[in-house]
Amino acid sequence: MRNRIALVAHDNMKLELVDWARAHRDFLAQQELAATGTTGTLLERELGFVVQKFESGPLGGDQQIGARIAEGLVDFLVFFWDPLSAQPHDPDVKALLRLAVLWNIPFACNRSSADFLVASPLMSGGYQRRLPDFEAYRKRESR
Repeated sequence: MRNRIALVAHDNMKLELVDWARAHRDFLAQQELAATGTTGTLLERELGFVVQKFESGPLGGDQQIGARIAEGLVDFLVFFWDPLSAQPHDPDVKALLRLAVLWNIPFACNRSSADFLVASPLMSGGYQRRLPDFEAYRKRESR
């Protein structure tokens, strides 16, 4: 089973994400990868295979990936964010993480959590995540 994995990294974390991806190259080569702009370009160059690229985060890439999560097109999010630097697009970052939680998408925010997730037997075992039921919410909103 190919997992659809979105990869995002703040500027100060891009090299860390690339290094992590290099360590998990064989696993990632069997997945369907998407990334924000510069991160995707760096990953493609390092890994030697195609990564679907969106805009850079500040230009809407975080929101593009968030939309894919809401559409059910992302199974797993790896987002190496920098807790020591303020980002000009912090609301977009928060929205992306909110959507991952809302739609019950596993996500990793650092190397350790990413290592644990890719090492999980659930990654290759056809895990069926529980989709939230928002029907009551939708009915309330349509009134």
